[in-house]
Amino acid sequence: MSGTIQPTSFATGTASSGNAASSATRLSGDLDTFLKLLTTQLQNQDPTAPMDANQLTEQLVQFSTVEQQVNTNATLQQLLALQQSSQLGEAAGLVGRRVAVETDRLPLQGGRAEVNLPAAGAARSARIEVRDGNNLLVRSSDVPLTGAASTWRWDGLDGRNRQRPDGLYRVTVSGRAADGAATPLAFSVNGQVTGAVRESGSVMLRMDGLTVGYDRLRDFGQGG
Repeated sequence: MSGTIQPTSFATGTASSGNAASSATRLSGDLDTFLKLLTTQLQNQDPTAPMDANQLTEQLVQFSTVEQQVNTNATLQQLLALQQSSQLGEAAGLVGRRVAVETDRLPLQGGRAEVNLPAAGAARSARIEVRDGNNLLVRSSDVPLTGAASTWRWDGLDGRNRQRPDGLYRVTVSGRAADGAATPLAFSVNGQVTGAVRESGSVMLRMDGLTVGYDRLRDFGQGG
């Protein structure tokens, strides 16, 4: 039996522990298959026409490469686990503090919710709309932007001056130029961290009903 075993296209490690584990499992399976094929080829080769030494060397190099990929994936999984454990430790220090995160969800906690607005630029004012879980408008406000960043505060009262329950609301912020034209406007919301959890291979911060990843964190100097 002659010829060369064609290498499988092997995946490398990914940024999430779940994908890394899947890749490692796939690589291990491909490595076992590769070894079985190579062993079978050596056992059944024609004694009068044995495998060329160069072919054997090439396939052994392929084996070594696959083995290194498996080991690399295992190492990446360990590093990711250590990183996530470290992030969980950091998150513990944020519990009870108010932080700013980039999201269109607005947590009303203790009758308090806040939206952070940038300084005036192309946008001279902001239209803020808060909606409930049924997408019904609860509160709206037109806020002029100044030369410095500012914070719009909501006390939980709706347009009829009724107190809304604590919970998670949806917020939209639309910028308006001096001539009234719509202008994109970046914003963030403040919330009190109530816990942290490792979810889908990432560490997530919890603010009662709101769960966001560390990549959404914009400021953790918001005080208590």
